[in-house]
Amino acid sequence: MRNRCIRHLGGKKKSKSAASGYTIHMTFFPAETAACSRLVELALAEDLGTTGDRTSLSTISPTKSATAAFVARSPGVIAGLPAAALVCAAVDAKLTFTPLIADGTAVSKGIRVATVSGPLQSVLVAERTALNFLQRLSGVATLTRKFADLVAGTRAKVLDTRKTTPGWRLLEKYAVRCGGGTNHRVGLYDAILIKDNHIAGLGDPSTAVRRAVELARGYPGNAGLPVEVEVDSIEQLKQVLPVRPEIVLLDNMTTDELRACVKLRDETAPGVLLEASGGVNLTTMRGIAETGVDRISVGAITHSAVALDVALDYVG
Repeated sequence: MRNRCIRHLGGKKKSKSAASGYTIHMTFFPAETAACSRLVELALAEDLGTTGDRTSLSTISPTKSATAAFVARSPGVIAGLPAAALVCAAVDAKLTFTPLIADGTAVSKGIRVATVSGPLQSVLVAERTALNFLQRLSGVATLTRKFADLVAGTRAKVLDTRKTTPGWRLLEKYAVRCGGGTNHRVGLYDAILIKDNHIAGLGDPSTAVRRAVELARGYPGNAGLPVEVEVDSIEQLKQVLPVRPEIVLLDNMTTDELRACVKLRDETAPGVLLEASGGVNLTTMRGIAETGVDRISVGAITHSAVALDVALDYVG
């Protein structure tokens, strides 16, 4: 099911790491590269205006070359090195960006993650924009890894949502994968997710959930798309399991309610995936995972991630 939603985003390769149990090595695929290139163009335009970097132009000789290192100032998971490379290339073809680790790598404070070499004026122009991408995406990857570590040993996967920064969705979902999470649907176009307001619009609550699934499956063009439907009670779950949607979203349920839903699914509709959502944080995550649900969607990993502290230090 997951691959059907993100097949155009590329994949990931895992290798063991003594620190966290795994390391995820990632790089951009065409969809992320195209999205990032558009954002880089906008970012540089707003930073440079029509006159360029007045400070560097007036204080640094155009013939001066230098090397600077991107350094993690706090521990976390790195994501966004391909974005920093795109920034450097857009600023000046003479800049050489060299990653020293792969995206998805957990780092400690003080670790150099990349270097950039070339005309110092250009290095200084690229600095803030490259850091903005690297810090934001590393922040998403770092928070995702914290949630992913909490579900270790259970069947649950950590999923993102559409609660992303406008224009940044593909990049933030990429960062989620760097952190060990799994991508939910990308947008409204690549999967069916029937929410409470869809159900409310169908009227009779005793039949609305089941009817919504049947309508979605019968709509022209939906063939092959996974169907997910939201329920907020075990009664609604009983109503919809007979039509076997691929996924049922269990919204804002207690852990006892989640266990009861898992038991009902196992007895009556094995193979239907159950996804928990609502009230998910670092404190509640493990308890939710231990109920036996297959997926846990966490909006916080994108909408509330704090930027990782990464700096650019002049080397010489």
